This record gives sequence, C-alpha cells and structure tokens, in this order.
Amino acid sequence: MNTRTLVVLSLFIAIGAALHFIMPGIYLGMKPDTMLAMMFLGIVLFPGVKNVLILGIATGVLAGITSSFPAGLVPNMIDKPVTAFIFFGLYLLIAKKFTNVVSVSVLTAIGTIVSGTVFLTSAYLFVGLPGTFAGLFGMVVIPATVMNAIAMFILYPVVKTILKRTNLQQAA
Repeated sequence: MNTRTLVVLSLFIAIGAALHFIMPGIYLGMKPDTMLAMMFLGIVLFPGVKNVLILGIATGVLAGITSSFPAGLVPNMIDKPVTAFIFFGLYLLIAKKFTNVVSVSVLTAIGTIVSGTVFLTSAYLFVGLPGTFAGLFGMVVIPATVMNAIAMFILYPVVKTILKRTNLQQAA
C-alpha cells in the first residue's frame, strides 16, 4: 500500500462519515448507512487485503461514532469489517468477468443487505433492537440498499475516470 492509495481511501472514509453524520434517523433511531457505498467504492478501486482491513475497521469506528442507533458502536465495529471482507470475496469472484458499473452496483446492493443483516443480528445479540428485525430491515436496510446501489451507479464511473486521469490508479 502506498501513501497515495491511503490518502484516497481516507478521503472515501471521510466523505462516507460526513454523509453518515448528516443522514437523519428514519425509523426507530436507525438511518440508512451511506458510508457503505464509500467503503465498497474503496474496495472495488483498490482491492487488497490490507486496504479492506483498513476500510472495514475505520468505517466501523466512524459509523459507530456517528450512529443514531442506541449503542450502535459495537454492532458497527462488528458489521463493517465482516461486510468488507464478504464484499471483497464476492468482488474477487466476479472481478475477472464483470467489473462494469451495473455489476458493481448490484454487488453494492448485495453488500448493503449483508451489512444490514450482520448489523441487526449483532445489535440483537449484544444490545437489543428497538423494534422487530423485519421492521428495521424493511424500513432501513432496503432503502439503504437502493440508495447505495444508485450512489455506486453514479459515483463508480466518475471516480474511476478521475483516478485514471490523475494517475492515482492504473488503467484497467
């Protein structure tokens, strides 16, 4: 990992944290996790185990700190690293054949569903849920899935082009 990569990943995390911080809670203190799109973008553009580990840990801590979910720090610190590595594994499975904007957006939707499931499960086990699992999943995870997939559909080609033009990423 070089310094340029670390700086770009830090920017993605910072943008994700800002988005997560300003996003209001929409149902029982939970808000759609917009930070995931930035974490997934970092994984797709800079795939590597060290990068995934850094992104997962940093995103988990910052999402936990900016969470409106009661006692959301612990579930976020469990959810984000687990989700980052599951997403990374899925990305590696499709990377050689499918790395277009549609496949990355679909993968983002799958990653968001994985994240929501891991978050709600760990929250249920460690701190309890303010409502039903199904209710929280339907009212928060599903909208977050749609938002993140749309965000990735818009951001991925733009950021990929910028990184290539600025020589921060090798042309694929």
